Amino acid sequence: MRLLRRGDSASTLDLLVAGLGNPGPEHARDRHNAGWMVLDETARRHGASFKGKFRGRLAETRIGPRKVALLKPETYMNESGSSIQAAVRFFKVTPDALLVVHDDVDLPVGRLQARLGGGLAGHNGLRSIAQRLGTKEFLRLRIGVGRPERGDPRPVADYVLSPFAPEDDAAAIIGLASDALEALVVSGLTEAQRQFN
Repeated sequence: MRLLRRGDSASTLDLLVAGLGNPGPEHARDRHNAGWMVLDETARRHGASFKGKFRGRLAETRIGPRKVALLKPETYMNESGSSIQAAVRFFKVTPDALLVVHDDVDLPVGRLQARLGGGLAGHNGLRSIAQRLGTKEFLRLRIGVGRPERGDPRPVADYVLSPFAPEDDAAAIIGLASDALEALVVSGLTEAQRQFN
């Protein structure tokens, strides 16, 4: 993974990190808001605070030697791309310097996967970003939330819009995903994959 440094391009950032979620207190603990939760935890660890910008909440901080911006779009999931596109243009980052943190029903609960590019897996947030940026070649940190278990009548859409179950240990999942985010920023994609995939 190539991280931009001052002088390499016009960007003032090493990495733009976007966490996906939906606004409103009713969604705060939803599985679908795992991306927001990870950014909240990362901001807490690094003493960063969010302010309104790009139709979302933005915090700028350093993780190790790297300057990063943490963005939580408040556009609702299916319009996430509009907020992220505005930030990408403002910071002049290339797609490979964008990391999107999101929930994934195709991974078991708590499993993490860092990757560059890939499919959209029916995820409306990823679809919106790919449409706005004209590429799927951005970094992702996928957070496994699983699917409804046998006997659970909920459709997947309702399942992801409900909180993690107590036995899932959401705090541990979010903490580990924040560790993975930090490793990705500081050590790069290959090392993050070795440690966390």
